[in-house]
Amino acid sequence: MLFRQLFDAASSTYTYLLADPASGEAVIIDPVSEQLERDIGLITELGLTLRYAIDTHVHADHVTAAGLLRTRLGCITAISAQAGVDCANLPLREGDIIRFGAHSLRVLETPGHTNTCLSLVGPDRVFSGDALLIRGCGRSDFQSGDAERLYHSITRKLFSLPDETLVYPSHDYRGMTLSTIGEEKRHNPRLRLGHEGFVHFMKTLDLPYPQRMQEAVPANEHCGRNPGG
Repeated sequence: MLFRQLFDAASSTYTYLLADPASGEAVIIDPVSEQLERDIGLITELGLTLRYAIDTHVHADHVTAAGLLRTRLGCITAISAQAGVDCANLPLREGDIIRFGAHSLRVLETPGHTNTCLSLVGPDRVFSGDALLIRGCGRSDFQSGDAERLYHSITRKLFSLPDETLVYPSHDYRGMTLSTIGEEKRHNPRLRLGHEGFVHFMKTLDLPYPQRMQEAVPANEHCGRNPGG
């Protein structure tokens, strides 16, 4: 499988491009609007056909490029059915399969950071969105976040994957590019607190809201388009 991990420094967002070399069919995960030309350029250079643009949740810190990619490249846009994003072509639910050429990704619903969070599971890796980060996790204090649900999403779903499963999150703020399920079980400080400790920690984080939240959330509820424009 062809695989590229891309980065947007302004939002510390990872975008992932996956493709089947034989057919050229591709999937992009969590594309960022400011990186639209970079991503289209790479897809074109590699001779790929973009089939799906998938958002792991309704992001609050950047505007998705999913709608723009659909306009430019004719791909299908996909996001959690819980998001209620009517402009998306494909509402995703637990157990759904995204196929591209000979490859596929299985959908896990992993709410808690928001109620719209999904993780995408391949044969040897998981794209964990903002549910499980490297030595951390997404916050749970807005957008229908829930620390209890997040703990169970991580420990009951993501941690049920094989220990050698590679973990590719949607964000990293310390220059870490990947981890494994086994590493996060052993070394993630938030999860090592246990259930009650985790919930207490998450409820007392007291973080400022993302700077672009008032812009990003409404735009992402309209596939990256300004609902007023």
